[in-house]
Amino acid sequence: MTGLSDAAVARLRKVGSWPEFESGRYTALEELGRGGMGTVYLARDEALGREVAIKIPNALASTTLDRRLEIEARALAALEHPGIVPIHDAGRLADGRLFYVMKRVQGRTLQQYLVDEPELTARLRVFERMCEPVAFAHDRGVIHHDLKPENVMVGAFGEVVIMDWGGARVTARAHARAAEEDLVIGTDGFMAPEQSRGGGSLDHRADVYGLGAMLFLMLTNHIPAGDPAAALRRARAPKPLAAICAKALAAHRDDRYATAAALAEDVARYRAGRAVGAYRESVIERLIRFERTYRTAILLVLGYIVMRALVALLAGW
Repeated sequence: MTGLSDAAVARLRKVGSWPEFESGRYTALEELGRGGMGTVYLARDEALGREVAIKIPNALASTTLDRRLEIEARALAALEHPGIVPIHDAGRLADGRLFYVMKRVQGRTLQQYLVDEPELTARLRVFERMCEPVAFAHDRGVIHHDLKPENVMVGAFGEVVIMDWGGARVTARAHARAAEEDLVIGTDGFMAPEQSRGGGSLDHRADVYGLGAMLFLMLTNHIPAGDPAAALRRARAPKPLAAICAKALAAHRDDRYATAAALAEDVARYRAGRAVGAYRESVIERLIRFERTYRTAILLVLGYIVMRALVALLAGW
């Protein structure tokens, strides 16, 4: 009798630990990702014949993890936006754990996208699209709390989806925060200073910091560390963009952009060749920006003036 290889044994053990759905509607196919609190599986929805993603807590009989998953599911259910992964269903496994079912999102993580896309303008367009669902969530009282490249998916046509709302806080409901009053949730390099200190005093400007950290990554190809302003100068980031990024990454949240929408608006103004709120231009810089923005129109007017002068000159002969 031929024995099973170590890889085959490991595969069987892994499959044996996969979730069992009492209804029989869902069949787990493979593990897509595992975090500190939950695991996401690719599954088949037998009723509708489609692939979905299902998130399940990692531990049995954990009131904290069940509560976090419930908060996440309710937050997603309330956030109907193209840039936020939609939730389809929720229930309990045979072992009692909560689960929820969401759309399977395909694409590249932001980190993978940046490797393939060196062009700054294209990166900035994606950044603006990242800000939209975050601003939408903030408007409805939800803070993501763990914005980072791994939680941003970029589709084949530049569409952006913000993933993993497991650390979400519903600011309008105090009891939604209570479960994590003393926990620190976030990722080094993308976590606001007040976030790293823990406690329950966070607001949406923690997410503004996370967005700023990802803008920093787009401008420098590095994660923020030390003095962001100095790093942006070394990377020769355009001064208006460096100022926008530094404002989003301000150590004190009162010095950051008040909203994700305001941050996106300043980036959009830069892309359109307009002055940005975070940077005070010199007269020379203003003239240079004006010339770059309206170069075609300026050349057309100059060409017209030259032609009229030539016509007048020839008529005088």
